[in-house]
Amino acid sequence: MRDGTKLRVGDVARMTGKTVRAIHLYEELGLLRPIARSPGGYRLFAPDAVERVAWIGKLQAMGFSLAEVQEFARSLERSQTAPLAMLKVRGMFEQKLKDTRSQLARLRTLESDLEQGLAYLEGCHWCDPAELPENCTDCAKHHEVPPPLIVTGMHRT
Repeated sequence: MRDGTKLRVGDVARMTGKTVRAIHLYEELGLLRPIARSPGGYRLFAPDAVERVAWIGKLQAMGFSLAEVQEFARSLERSQTAPLAMLKVRGMFEQKLKDTRSQLARLRTLESDLEQGLAYLEGCHWCDPAELPENCTDCAKHHEVPPPLIVTGMHRT
């Protein structure tokens, strides 16, 4: 650290694994604020800036956009009381959990579709190499079950 407890933007970037440009962007969005400027004009941040950047990254990993993180931070700053602020946080987290569960359900459906498609296509390696591709989406030669939609949709119309 430079200046005892103050970090330059490059220090924050290096300590968080973010780019200097990302740190500047967080500052431009009001998500991160320098506590001072060095005599050379460099932005200086408190050590807790590292934790703040990690928090921003965590929210992004949870699916929040930077605009949402910005609104989230502003909402907290505008709150009249700590309980009110935490109520807002709780509401945002509840909505994100609902969205995440919905996304997981869509991904489980996709997983099942892909597994069914792959299981069906497993029998295709026994097919005659001279077979025409248009016959591949509804082959009764090597399959006892009808093809799943992920396979039949390949049929030319």
